[in-house]
Amino acid sequence: MDQDSGLRERLIDVGVELVTSEGTAALGLREIARRAGVSHGAPRRYFATHQALLSSIARRGFDELGSRIPAAMAGPGADDPRGQVRALGRAYVGYALEHRGMFELMFRHDLLDGSRQGGPPGVRLRDSTLPLFELLVSLVTRCGTTRAPRITAAALWANLHGVAQLWAWGSLPLVLDGDPEASVDRVVDAALDAHLPGHRP
Repeated sequence: MDQDSGLRERLIDVGVELVTSEGTAALGLREIARRAGVSHGAPRRYFATHQALLSSIARRGFDELGSRIPAAMAGPGADDPRGQVRALGRAYVGYALEHRGMFELMFRHDLLDGSRQGGPPGVRLRDSTLPLFELLVSLVTRCGTTRAPRITAAALWANLHGVAQLWAWGSLPLVLDGDPEASVDRVVDAALDAHLPGHRP
């Protein structure tokens, strides 16, 4: 790896460390540069905009989440599309709860450079977001929904994202306090029941 590539990766590494430990509010260009040990103007040599750097940081999160989902779907219920949706949903919410700062950044397309390259080929976030959604659409279709599968998949995704956020913020644990059956997995299963036909196996 040449020096330029090494520094570019170092800036991304520092951004990942910052968003993991301190959240999205810490991801200023000056702070990333300071922690990387470079001048505050150095990131501009590698990233055309602040959004381009944030997009490269978020891509790391998509890569990690993307590596978890196939492994989760290969477990129990691998031959059943509903079981695969459950595995995907649990992996998605589980990642969100373990990596709250990164998860928040990954889906802030209003802050990120998701439409332009923003750096070397391959960093566009649409290239990471869309395959995950298309997988969910495919699984929803295989579950036999009679409704529009893309709309159903979008509603289910929104439901799962809401479960992750409300559990992380403490709202769902608060309202479910005292329920002996309450768990984040049970809430994920209930979200599936609300959007998919039939019953959980």
